[in-house]
Amino acid sequence: MKSEKRFTVSVIGGGKGGNLSIKALINSSRFILKAIADLNPVVCKTLKDSYPGVKIFTDYLEMFNVCPTDIVCVSTFPSSHEKIAIDALTMLPLKGILVEKPLGNSVASGRKILELVKKKNIPMTVPHGMLQQKSTVEILKRVKAGEIGKLKLVEIQCLKWDIINAGIHWLNYFVNLTNLEKMSYVMAICDSSTCTYRDGMQVETIGVVYAQTKSGIRVVMNTGDDILTDPDVPGTPYRIVGSRGLIVFSSWGGSYYILNSENPSGTVVKTGYYKESPHQRHLEVMAEMIDSGSVNYDVPESSLIALGLVEGAYISNRYRCKVTFPVDSFTPPSFNNWDPGMPYSGIGGGRDGSKL
Repeated sequence: MKSEKRFTVSVIGGGKGGNLSIKALINSSRFILKAIADLNPVVCKTLKDSYPGVKIFTDYLEMFNVCPTDIVCVSTFPSSHEKIAIDALTMLPLKGILVEKPLGNSVASGRKILELVKKKNIPMTVPHGMLQQKSTVEILKRVKAGEIGKLKLVEIQCLKWDIINAGIHWLNYFVNLTNLEKMSYVMAICDSSTCTYRDGMQVETIGVVYAQTKSGIRVVMNTGDDILTDPDVPGTPYRIVGSRGLIVFSSWGGSYYILNSENPSGTVVKTGYYKESPHQRHLEVMAEMIDSGSVNYDVPESSLIALGLVEGAYISNRYRCKVTFPVDSFTPPSFNNWDPGMPYSGIGGGRDGSKL
């Protein structure tokens, strides 16, 4: 039996995302966790106590110099991803790289990272969990096989979370359901009355995102602190509507409901879970790409499209406009005092909609 090659890995960031990668690396036979870097000395002390034998640094640049590795996992705040990823790609002879979602704090930043990775021709992953979860992997296959007909609409209800921190996962899954079809536009409205922040970001109290692909496949996502979700679907209800059926599930659940010609009364399919975590599965796919020398960028490409939906949604809310793609070349219109729903005064310009 051929033995699998093991790759050395370092992780930057000892927070939630970093710990998901750390545990995945330790649980996998494909990797050797060599080093971890975090700015916080207290976090470093905890890491040193928890992982004896792993080198711990407060400076990732020092880590690169002292302990270069085959793979780097970038698990820091989004605004720092670009600099850290570029440093890793330029300083190390990397064989692969993981960058947590969102790729960057903007589409332009995320695109810069992805373009440099492509120039290096090395595998890259962004560990969106729904792409490596048993139920959602199976659902993705069913939709792509046409089991509910032509995809028409995806509806998402996300309580206690927001467009950027959780919504990017749900939107990324939508992008994959469409086979990474190009987006046409996105619109959004956000209530900011409570001045809520989460994971270092200012977020909406309640928000609604509406977007369409070039062929007209729609997504509607409701996020926020106090929204009414489907009581029959615990967690985050996710509804996929096709021309000949539908699928309903909870985003992190181990089952789904399907209604189509083969299941005319509706059937609950119990899938359970993979024994490996989504992070581990993403990393092991990367290892397989390194082994084969064949690189596929669908995962980071879909993450970049999802980041465009997130950034575009917030731009739409800020400027009260439809945001077209690509978002990083979109120019918002000038502000005006046009107030839809108010009687037209007959002065001040405008256009006659009855003549369109």
